[in-house]
Amino acid sequence: MFDLTFNVDDKGMLTPLTLAIEQAVIAGWTGRDPVARDKHIAELEAIGIARPATTPIYYRCSARRITQDDRIEVTGGDSSGEVEFVLIGWQGRIFVGCGSDHTDRKVESYSVTVSKQMCDKPVASVLWELEEVIGHWDKLILRSWAVIGGARVLYQEGTLDAMLPVKDLIDRGFGGKGLPDGCAMFGGTFAAKGGIRPADRFEFELEDPVLKRKISHGYDVIALPVLG
Repeated sequence: MFDLTFNVDDKGMLTPLTLAIEQAVIAGWTGRDPVARDKHIAELEAIGIARPATTPIYYRCSARRITQDDRIEVTGGDSSGEVEFVLIGWQGRIFVGCGSDHTDRKVESYSVTVSKQMCDKPVASVLWELEEVIGHWDKLILRSWAVIGGARVLYQEGTLDAMLPVKDLIDRGFGGKGLPDGCAMFGGTFAAKGGIRPADRFEFELEDPVLKRKISHGYDVIALPVLG
């Protein structure tokens, strides 16, 4: 368990809230549309990553992999980010945030579970109350950009109507018992435009076009040398 301090956005007013993060769950293959879901599976198969045992599937990684830092260090040049919404349970409430499931793709080719543990998972410092957005959840937009060789390109974009509904996602992952307090769950992602590839910097956002607000974050990726 460790503490992270967020700012809860309530009609433009930011209120600090410190949450004790006890577990991290990375939900994968959460697409509502089986065609789009299978496209992402095929995208990963193309780089040697085996199909999942189930869809959706709920991987676990160390809670301390979650960070609000603006830079992370990775081993070698085979990792990349993925924008995802993040659900955090706290005292019976659920908050919505945005993060990146940064993953080592080389390791992922032989063990997805191990790959999830290899890299830090950057998250933005702002949260929304789920109840404020659940009525227009499907209209929320996830986007990411990759900075490669100095050029910033749109990497992912899609609306949450492509993902499993929140209740369904939570029920499947926790046996209908609700999201546990202190659990941060990443909710899945979209296929990358132009294919999965590493970047020098990764930026992401969750946009609410109804309440006209965004949650944004970005981080530099520092590749450490592989010497043997």
